[in-house]
Amino acid sequence: QVQLVESGGGLVQTGGSLRVSCAASGRTFRTLTMAWFRQAPGKERAFVAAISWSDSPTRYADSVKGRFTISRDDAKNTVYLQMDNLKPEDTAVYYCAARRNTVATYDRYYYDYWGQGTQVTVSS
Repeated sequence: QVQLVESGGGLVQTGGSLRVSCAASGRTFRTLTMAWFRQAPGKERAFVAAISWSDSPTRYADSVKGRFTISRDDAKNTVYLQMDNLKPEDTAVYYCAARRNTVATYDRYYYDYWGQGTQVTVSS
């Protein structure tokens, strides 16, 4: 079993930056593909970014490419999402997810573990 705990959300102005973190329990973190999803009010949960454990290839949603960076620190069992040049449309609850597979898929149904989420609000 893997438990995920997000932190680092908050309120930021348009154009600002924020980093959210996700700490994972257990000893198998280095064999997990990690991802971030987000859900805005009234919308479905959407893929943001993912990072595999095999050579750490990454994948991003088109809406965040060039602005967001996903990274991982296996020594700390933590995955990060650095968000720069934030826009009001980035406002959402951000969820961390994990799967026991090397493929950094965008499909949320393939992720086995989820955190409780952290709120990110971008003011205009």
